Amino acid sequence: MGERTYDEAAYDGVRLRRLDDAGNVAEFVLDRPEALNALSTNLARSIGRASADLAADRRVRAVVVSSACEKAFCVGADLKERSDFTDADLWAQRPIMRAAFGGLLDLPVPVVVAVHRYALGGGFELALAGDLIVADQTAIFGLPEVSVGLVPGGGGTQLLARRIGWSRAFDLIVTARRVEAAEGERLGFVDRLVPPGQARETAVDLARQIAGNSPVGVRSAKRALRLGAAAGLAEGLEIEDAAWRQTAFSADRREGIAAFNEKRPPSWPEVTRWPGDTGTGR
Repeated sequence: MGERTYDEAAYDGVRLRRLDDAGNVAEFVLDRPEALNALSTNLARSIGRASADLAADRRVRAVVVSSACEKAFCVGADLKERSDFTDADLWAQRPIMRAAFGGLLDLPVPVVVAVHRYALGGGFELALAGDLIVADQTAIFGLPEVSVGLVPGGGGTQLLARRIGWSRAFDLIVTARRVEAAEGERLGFVDRLVPPGQARETAVDLARQIAGNSPVGVRSAKRALRLGAAAGLAEGLEIEDAAWRQTAFSADRREGIAAFNEKRPPSWPEVTRWPGDTGTGR
C-alpha cells in the first residue's frame, strides 16, 4: 500500500503521515534537517501537538518515529536558541519540553523508533520514550547533559534505568560518553540492530506486524506493561488481570478465536471506546 498523507499535517518541524489505506500505521517524522532536528521551542511544541493528534486518532494501531535528516535522528536541545535565554526563558520553555517527551511516552499504541546517526541528549530521550528502538549500525547514542551543566530532563534518568538497569544507566549518564549501536544492543536499549540505511524500513515492517494484531489486546498489553513496571509483583499481577479481563470480554477475542478456527486472517471490529481509556497510554 502507498503512503497516505496524514490529515492536518501542518506542524513546524514534524510531518505526520499514514502508511496504509486504513490509517492503522502512522509515521511521525522529525523534519528540521537544517538544525539536525535540534529541539527548539517550536519543534517541541509541534511534537506535543502531533502526539496529541495521534493519541486521539482511533484508527492508529502503531506509530513509527523517524527522521528526515540524513545526518542525524536528533541531536538534542537547540543550544543555539538557548544561548540567549534568560532564566525566565528557560523556565518558560520547560513545560513545552515536558509535553513533547510526555506526548510520545503517553501514546496508547506501540511506538517503534527508527534511529540512524546521532541520537544525543533529548534525541536519545525521544527514542527512549518509544517502546521499541530500531537502530542501524551508524547510530550513536549519548546523554551528554552533565558535560554542559545540566542533567537529562526528558525522561533519560528514569527510562534508561528501567531499560538497562541502574548501574549501566548511571555509567552512561555521569560519564556523558557516547555509545555506538552495537553496544546499545548489548546493553539492552537497542531492540533491533540492522545494517546502515535499514532502520526505517525495519521499523515500518515491525509496526505493520504489530498493527495486524488485536487492537484491544495490543493497547491493553502496553498499558499493563507500563503500569506494571513501577509496581510490585502482587500489584503487577492485578494490573495484568485487569488487562486480561478488558481484552477477553471484548469483540476482539471473539473475532480472534473465530478467525483462528476458520483459518483466516482476523478482521478486527471497529472500536468506539477503548477499555481502560483515560486519554493516556500509561
